[in-house]
This record gives sequence, C-alpha cells and structure tokens, in this order.
Amino acid sequence: MRYRTLGRTGIKVSPYGLGALMFAASIGNPDPDDSVRVIHKALDAGINLVDTADSYGDSEDIVGEALKGRRDSVVLATKFSRPMGDDPNRQGTSRRWIMAAVEGSLRRLQTEHIDLYQVQRLDPTTDIEETLSALSDLVHSGKVRAIGSSTTPVSDIVEAQWAAERRGLERFRTEQPPYSILNRAIEREVLPVTQRYGMGTLVWGPLAQGLLTGRVRKGERNDLRRAGLFRHLNDERRLDAVEALVPLAQEAGLPMTHLAMAFAIAHPGVTSALLGPRTMEQLDDLLAGMDVTLTDEILDRIDEIVPPGTDVGTLDQAYLPPALQRLELRRRPVDERAAV
Repeated sequence: MRYRTLGRTGIKVSPYGLGALMFAASIGNPDPDDSVRVIHKALDAGINLVDTADSYGDSEDIVGEALKGRRDSVVLATKFSRPMGDDPNRQGTSRRWIMAAVEGSLRRLQTEHIDLYQVQRLDPTTDIEETLSALSDLVHSGKVRAIGSSTTPVSDIVEAQWAAERRGLERFRTEQPPYSILNRAIEREVLPVTQRYGMGTLVWGPLAQGLLTGRVRKGERNDLRRAGLFRHLNDERRLDAVEALVPLAQEAGLPMTHLAMAFAIAHPGVTSALLGPRTMEQLDDLLAGMDVTLTDEILDRIDEIVPPGTDVGTLDQAYLPPALQRLELRRRPVDERAAV
C-alpha cells in the first residue's frame, strides 16, 4: 500500500478509504457483526482511513466496536451538522451544537479523539467564524486532530480559508465532495482550489451510487430500478455513458468497479476515494482492484465519453445550495417585484 499525505496535515492515509454509511443496520447491512468483519477485512488489507457520520444511523456505534484494539492504527473521520432528531438545535454548525455533537460521536466511537472532524453541510444561518472558532477549541483541547468540510461550494471553501487566516483560527484541512467518471464537475473549480490551499480531498460516490458497477444496464431492469428507489438509475444520459464505458473496461481487461475506482484516485488533487461496501463480497471485489493503474490511453478514452469538468446528469444525493432550495432567497417579495 502506497499511502498519501492528507493535504498538509502530515497524516498518511490509504488511496482507498472505507466509507461506513452502509454499515448502519437501518440503511445497509442489517447484521452488525458482519459489518465488523467487513471493517476488519479492510483494515487487514491496508486501508487505514475510516469515514462515518453521526447521521448515519448506528454506523458510529458499529465502527467503534470494530476499532477496539485497533484504534491507534486507524485515521478515524466522522461528520456532523445533519439533523439528529426534531429539535432544531440538534443540527447545524453553531458552537452550541458542535460541542454537544462531538461528545456524542466520541461516546459512540468509543474513542478519546477524532482524527478528522468534518462539517457534513455548512449552515448558511451560522457565521463561519462561529463554526471555525468552536472547531478550533476542539483541536486545542485534543478532542479533534484536524477539521474539514464536505460537499462545499467553492465560494464557501475560499471564504472559510480567509476567515481562518483573518481570525487566526484552525482552517479546514480537507474537503469531501462527490466524484466519479459520471460526476466530474469538481475538476473545474473545487479540486484546483483545494490544491491551492493544500487541502486533502476525500471523494465519495466513486461508483456513482451503483451505476458504475456494471450491474445497471440500459434496457435491463433490476430490483433497484423496478423499485424506483434511485432516480439516477433511470437517467438515460447516465445510462448511455455507462454503455460507452462497459466496452472500454472490457478492452482494458477490467471490471467496471476497478475502472471506476482507479479513475477516482488518478487525479492529482484527490487524496483518497471512499469505498462504500455493504457486504464482504462487495469489499472483496473492490480490494482486488487496489493495485490497478489506468494508462493515459484509457484516461483519454474516458475523457471522450465524459469530458473533464462535466457531470452527466446528477446524483440523487447531489448538494443543492440553500440559494436554490429556498424560495425567499431567489424571489423578491411580490410588492418589491411590482415596484420594479
């Protein structure tokens, strides 16, 4: 395993990290003991980065159990800010919630510190200096080693860096955006900006939520598509791109999963790509491709199918900023419109 440096933190992480969303019993694998075995298998294979979140059901509890006796050899990352119940103050990025959220994560993970504590989504109603100030205190207290953000617009990444410099606060050392052959928009601005600020980048969704496994094909119906659980599985544009990628993978002698994962870690701005296995079988398939390196010829062919810096359709989990979500942020009141 050739480890990479996580931005400028000096922390060494594996090119493939283990995303723990699917270990939550209510979301993915219903057998916690099996999830623990999957985690152990990943660690035995040399993966040393495990990423979870407080909003992933009981994922933190399962990760905590799995890391007993192995905590010191793992770079443990978790996230906060998504709602943790109906109480409006049990979410977001206020100092009040950050201080409570970290204690909950530490308890569930059965650890005294978190190596990377990430804001899962920035809260536009909270001053970024408030958030960075609270996170800085956690770093200074030793409860957190480094801080990061996730799925963050470029303007907010830059603003956070400037705010940290202006106030002498800890700055975000990492960003965690979606990235795959089908979703390359971060190549346009996000990755150049994270590289400029020396941030590590942990990408999620390298298999495009299942589309790049090769098991979802145009004109074929599988259980997920019949159930209508994921709109992107029926996006004709994305399916057309997959149909063009399948023969490319075959020519290269690679399973689609190996082609997709190797692509995700080929960009110089990407530190690690997060695997999201639910079962041991899925993990074994992904581990078998850890040593795959794509040639320039294959990367050029991928560029022809999905041009650099572009998205083919959108992920169901794609980030929609508040400026687009909230009507009051994109429509003037009726009386003001009439006056124009």
